Amino acid sequence: MNDLHPFIAGLPKAELHVHHVGSASPRIVAELAAHHPDSKVPTDPEALSDFFTFTDFGHFIDVYLSVVDLIRTPEDVRLLTFEIARDMARQNIRYAELTVTPFSSTRRGIPEQGFMEAIEDARKAAEAELGTVLRWCFDIPGEAGLEAAEETTRLAVDLRPEGLVSFGLGGPEIGVDRPQFKPYFDRAIAAGLHSVPHAGETTGPGTVWDALTALRAERIGHGTSSTQDPELLAHLAEHRIALEVCPTSNIATRAVTDLDRHPMKEMAEAGVLVTVNSDDPPMFGTDLNNEYGVAARLLGLDERGVADLAKNAVEASFLDPAGKRTLAAEIDTYTTNWLEAPGR
Repeated sequence: MNDLHPFIAGLPKAELHVHHVGSASPRIVAELAAHHPDSKVPTDPEALSDFFTFTDFGHFIDVYLSVVDLIRTPEDVRLLTFEIARDMARQNIRYAELTVTPFSSTRRGIPEQGFMEAIEDARKAAEAELGTVLRWCFDIPGEAGLEAAEETTRLAVDLRPEGLVSFGLGGPEIGVDRPQFKPYFDRAIAAGLHSVPHAGETTGPGTVWDALTALRAERIGHGTSSTQDPELLAHLAEHRIALEVCPTSNIATRAVTDLDRHPMKEMAEAGVLVTVNSDDPPMFGTDLNNEYGVAARLLGLDERGVADLAKNAVEASFLDPAGKRTLAAEIDTYTTNWLEAPGR
């Protein structure tokens, strides 16, 4: 297979599973750490590579929360958000649904209205200056329990920012049953938000079924264990319920032992709508372009196959119909021009 990286680098893309704080680049993390010297996060960008080496999923959560603790003011929030969009624009990411955990910031003292204004100001500036469209998924940090669920739901429903499109559930899965969050998802769905919980990353397919039945999931974050249940795969395929697959993340958190054993190919062969995502890219030493390269190798794709994979994300997104058509057409035009270029 030819080198697809140049093609992938220029390919217009959408991303559906990428976390707000987890997308902070080493430069920004180090800058924030220098502003808050009481933090245990290194101030040297090079030292962050060791800091972001995880022993297991629990260790990843501990490190993630230490970075969350660096976001202490609305100015921190605005800086982080716009810089994430800048990194996305460099990768030709045209549209992204960024998972934001407002509870983690408001409980640390950031005024809730200031938080909303900061992400919205950054969103509007990113679209105007960089051409990258951002939308929000507000997610419940599952490890913080029902108090966090109540607060996240209130912020999402009562203070709903213009860019908010969906409602999620993140954090550890083990010991955090999905059905207990049903009343909160019911309220969010009634308010017009889409349901996109994490499920089946570090637990079995039963967690995915719980997300589908109790939380009425329209997409599943990760869903790595879905391949253990043929009936579940068939259900996902029949109903076009997309899986937000994050290959490098799954290896970094030890959810999958190595890339050659990643179940992405089984998902695709079962007809499931597979999308490619980066999750917490700087923490995992990756970006969306790299994840497309990984997916191309795992699935044996050429340029047209990669383009089709990019269009999966457009289909599964909550972008409006006209926006979907525009972005899908941009992907097709780019691919045609690439393949018809002299010397190809």
